Amino acid sequence: MLSIASPKKKKKNQQPDLLHLQSTPKSKPQRERMLRFSAESLAALKERARQELLAAGDAAGAAAVTKFQALSSLLWRCSVRARRTAPDQEVVFRASANNRASLRPPLPAEYFGNAISSVSTEAVRASELLARGHGWAAAAVGRAVAAHGDAGIRARAAAWAAEPGLSAFRLFDPNGMFVSSSPRFDMYGCDFGWGKALAARSGKGNKYDGKVSLFPGREGDGGIDAEVVLAPEHMVALELDGEFWAAMSPDVRPARKD
Repeated sequence: MLSIASPKKKKKNQQPDLLHLQSTPKSKPQRERMLRFSAESLAALKERARQELLAAGDAAGAAAVTKFQALSSLLWRCSVRARRTAPDQEVVFRASANNRASLRPPLPAEYFGNAISSVSTEAVRASELLARGHGWAAAAVGRAVAAHGDAGIRARAAAWAAEPGLSAFRLFDPNGMFVSSSPRFDMYGCDFGWGKALAARSGKGNKYDGKVSLFPGREGDGGIDAEVVLAPEHMVALELDGEFWAAMSPDVRPARKD
């Protein structure tokens, strides 16, 4: 809830002081890297998660696993390892979710308003996330996505209507990961007369350690491009992570230490 103090008498034409509403944290160094996952590598990631879940006796989770869950699991677990997160530190995975199709009745696909929410896994200790493996983390992401439905969306809207207020977009979590955008967006279908775009990028806004944006591969072959932002030291560690690079497209090779 936004609290505004009693206004002081202002001089004529004096503009109100809105500095107290602005949040301008000092930016930290970041490294950004575009990583391509081929359709084949995504299928292998999904199958690996499925096999791990079957071995653990979770047949329902194995049947429901998706390529998004499998890719999210890889990025989440490898980023936790790259950050050298303390074993007892709780970590979460978050992703933006489109509300349009989840509402009952659904909003039309062409609805232009802001209709997104953030879904989140349950918090888990970093050591547990790494120990339980790829399949378990993929299923955890799947449960978060499955829980995003009409009732929850309407409950959040009703809570805001009962106590409206202004809020900043603050999803930064030094121990978490947030995935936005979607490979379902037709990033290469817009032609402004210059021909097909060479690449999709998200610009400089809302970038922080742990932010990932997903785009469809340019060739339209089912691949996904992941725009990953990490602190420089965390990116170096990710580039040397064996599990991460084993899951990458065959034509990508890990960095080597000099």
